Amino acid sequence: MMSTDRHKEVDATPTPREVDNMAAVLEGRHGVHAEHVAQFFTDWNAQHGDTSRSWAWAAVTECVRKRTSARLERPASGRNRVGASPVG
Repeated sequence: MMSTDRHKEVDATPTPREVDNMAAVLEGRHGVHAEHVAQFFTDWNAQHGDTSRSWAWAAVTECVRKRTSARLERPASGRNRVGASPVG
């Protein structure tokens, strides 16, 4: 009789730390295109029936969006402040 242990579903759910690490790697390798790369993997896996990987990539996509938004909202030090003298 064949063992069915080899065919068990593996939980591919990434931890929040893994999601953050994947987002950081994508941003490092793809810069401003990181969100689009993550979204591509989300869509590709969904279209090919791998919902667990699609969900994981969706979490990475959302993490990249949040990180990008946080960077854009953070004021640059020494610039655009009232009374700041220009660096020359």
